[in-house]
Amino acid sequence: MDIGFIGLGNMGSPMARRLIEAGHKLIVHDQRSEAVERLVALGARAAKSPAEIADQVDTVLASLPSLQASLDVATGKGGVIEGKRIKRFVDLSTVGSQMAVRIHDLLAKRNIVQIDSPVSGGVGGAEKGTLAVMVSGPRADFDVLKPALDVIGKVFFIGEKPGSAQTMKLANNMLSATAIVATSEAVVMGVKSGLDPKVMIDVINSGSGLNTASRDKFPKSVLPRTFDFGFATGLMVKDVRLCLEEAKSLGMSMEVAEAVGRLWEVVIREMGAESDFTSAIQPIEKAAGVVVEPAKS
Repeated sequence: MDIGFIGLGNMGSPMARRLIEAGHKLIVHDQRSEAVERLVALGARAAKSPAEIADQVDTVLASLPSLQASLDVATGKGGVIEGKRIKRFVDLSTVGSQMAVRIHDLLAKRNIVQIDSPVSGGVGGAEKGTLAVMVSGPRADFDVLKPALDVIGKVFFIGEKPGSAQTMKLANNMLSATAIVATSEAVVMGVKSGLDPKVMIDVINSGSGLNTASRDKFPKSVLPRTFDFGFATGLMVKDVRLCLEEAKSLGMSMEVAEAVGRLWEVVIREMGAESDFTSAIQPIEKAAGVVVEPAKS
C-alpha cells in the first residue's frame, strides 16, 4: 500500500519504520531533516510538505504533538487538504473529539475522509508493534486501512461517529495519568514511614494494587531514578486537560479526574513540559521530604 506519513517523532518514527519493514511504500515528511533522512535510508521517499504527499497517495497518516499541529497539517496552507489525490487522512495523534470533529468537517468539504486513530502503548509499543490502535470513521475506509494499522498494533474499531476514538483514548490516558500519580503518592507514603520502595512495588504487583505504573513505570524508570520512560509530561498534561474538557462538554463532572488534573498541573509547573512523565513522583517526594530509592543491599 502506498502511504503518506507525517510526523516522525518518538512515536511516528517507529510506526513508519514498521510500515516500511512490512512492505508498504512510504512518502514521509517532518520538519526535522534528520528524522526524514533516517526513514529515507530505510526505503521511504521524502516530501517537502503535507500537500506534496497528498498529491501522490490516497492515504496519509499523521502522528503529531499538538492540536494546532494536526489542524495545520490537515487543513492549513500546504496541508493535506490541498492535495490532488488524497482520499483519507488518518490522525494517530491525541487531539480530543472537538478538534477531530472540526478537522473532519473541514476535510469533508473537499471530499476527504477524516479517520481518528489515536494510539496507546508508548514508545515501547510503537517499537514492538503492540500499540492499542483506536479507530473511528466510515467502516469501508476502516476496512481499507486495517491491514496497515495491524502492523503497528492491535486495532479496535470504536465506531463511525467522528471523534469517538478520541474519547476512548482520553478515557484510557486518564487512567494512565491516575495510575502514575496515585502509585507515587502510595509509595512515597510508605517510604516516609520507613518501607523499602522496591519491596512495596513487588508486593503491589503481586496484589490487588497492581497497575500499569507499578508494573512498568516504577521498575523501569522511577526506582532506578532514570525518569526515561519516553513520554513527555507536557503530552500527558495535554491529554488530562482534554479529558476534563470532554467531560465538561458532556455536562458531567469527574471528581477523581479533576484531582488528578490538579496534581499534573503541579508536575508540569515544577518539572517542565519536556520532563519525562515518570518524574511526576518528584514533587510528591519534595512535599514529603523523602526520596524514593531502594534500600542499599
